[in-house]
Amino acid sequence: MKKFFAMFILVSSVLYAPQVFAFGGCETDCLKCHSLNREEVRQIFTKLKAPDAQVMDIRMSPVGGLWEVTLDNNGQRGIMYIGFSKKHIVVGPIIEIDTSQNKSQESLQQVNKEVPRYVDRSAISLDNALLMGDAKAGHKVVVFTDPDCPFCGKLHAELRKVLSGRKDIAFYIKLMPLPMHPDARWKSQTMQCTNSIKLLEDNFEGKPVPKPDCDTKAIDENIKLAQALGITGTPTLVMPDGLVVSGMRDAKTITDMVINPPAKKESK
Repeated sequence: MKKFFAMFILVSSVLYAPQVFAFGGCETDCLKCHSLNREEVRQIFTKLKAPDAQVMDIRMSPVGGLWEVTLDNNGQRGIMYIGFSKKHIVVGPIIEIDTSQNKSQESLQQVNKEVPRYVDRSAISLDNALLMGDAKAGHKVVVFTDPDCPFCGKLHAELRKVLSGRKDIAFYIKLMPLPMHPDARWKSQTMQCTNSIKLLEDNFEGKPVPKPDCDTKAIDENIKLAQALGITGTPTLVMPDGLVVSGMRDAKTITDMVINPPAKKESK
């Protein structure tokens, strides 16, 4: 069961999984008939053999018939959906069909804004990272990315914008292929073996990437590092002060967070 819960966290916090769920629900105010409190959720966690998981937020989900519960399990944050009957949970993101927006991602990002999460920046080695910018730059940002993650490509373009105006910021790219992207691993291996940012950028532009001609343990090391840090989705940035930033950000926001970091607030 512990393995199941770990897998649940991984799946529920991956930001861009292309899944859609549709359920029937209340036609009127659901709160008149249904409720869910933190103690009930803790009892569910206990049944799932995850008594250390902490409830961060409980709210109605975008889909009728489900509660949306944001949780933190030993530093790994995710979204759990609990049916009104309190007998079933749903794993995976909710996608709004008309807008293609990942509603689970929006909820998780909002919680991360309200309760920032920090990791030990000194625990992240830069030795096997792909470098964007000047190694002598005073501000070093670590970026976990997946070659086949569309939002990673958009973020990468914003990183280039940052570097066009700042020479004191450098980005260290940790290739972290997600299981949902079958070609991402061998592409990452090629980029790692050649230590090539250009191949990563070519890939984001839709250009072909050659098959790897060497073996490397760096990709597995990146994945293990991400797991140890509670990072389960891409793109994810780790700022110089250890602040974990999940998802897409524009160049101005990234620069502001690096140069003028927000006052540090410890996670709950």
